[in-house]
Amino acid sequence: ESDADDNVRAVIVTGSGRAFCAGADLSGGGETFAKGGSDVRAKTGVMRDGGGLVSLRIFESKKPVIGAINGAAVGVGVTMTLPMDIRLASNSSKFGFVFAKRGIVPEAASSWFLPRIVGISQATEWCFTGRMISADEAKEGRLVRSVHAPEDLMPAARAIAREIAENTAPVSVALSRQMLWRMLGADHPMQAHRVDSRAINSRGASDDAREGVMSFLEKRPANFPVKVSDGLPEVFPEWQDPQFS
Repeated sequence: ESDADDNVRAVIVTGSGRAFCAGADLSGGGETFAKGGSDVRAKTGVMRDGGGLVSLRIFESKKPVIGAINGAAVGVGVTMTLPMDIRLASNSSKFGFVFAKRGIVPEAASSWFLPRIVGISQATEWCFTGRMISADEAKEGRLVRSVHAPEDLMPAARAIAREIAENTAPVSVALSRQMLWRMLGADHPMQAHRVDSRAINSRGASDDAREGVMSFLEKRPANFPVKVSDGLPEVFPEWQDPQFS
């Protein structure tokens, strides 16, 4: 819904209550993970990981996604934050990639996201040990950008969202988001050059570019007219998202 609503400029995700998301419900005992995470099966009959469906949808978002992590983020509670663009944490937050302690493996496409965010050495340490991570360690490891007192967390997240909303062109932000994320998997900078060239040519001829320049020259706030819902140019013509198999 946020992608289709041009009044939404950024999405903030936070928890309700003391935890952000404490992970899977283990009350089912030893059979908790026996049937897999999702009822959605591929044509091969393989049960799809439900956390991965969530992460992929966040990855595809046309709006910036900010994670305001207000408490425990464990298992899928932490892996689902990885495709979010900016993560902030309260000083009471704790993080846990506890999968190996439960006899399973990381999910939600975190084996793709986590090393790209924190580096392979940090990712392997956290996943191999399964230990709980403090907010300060998460910041030191680049998992979160900043740590806040609980009462300051949402104001800080809203300040970032407001800065985006008040100063930037929605279509430029949507394109930049996809360009930056997708290029993490590119094999050569030429792929980025191709996409950049298409994007800068399209955006440079847009009403947004004219407004951006004129508002700067006239020393006034910009009012960008192009909408994400119908104004996104196609700059990834040779790319198709892989299908699950």
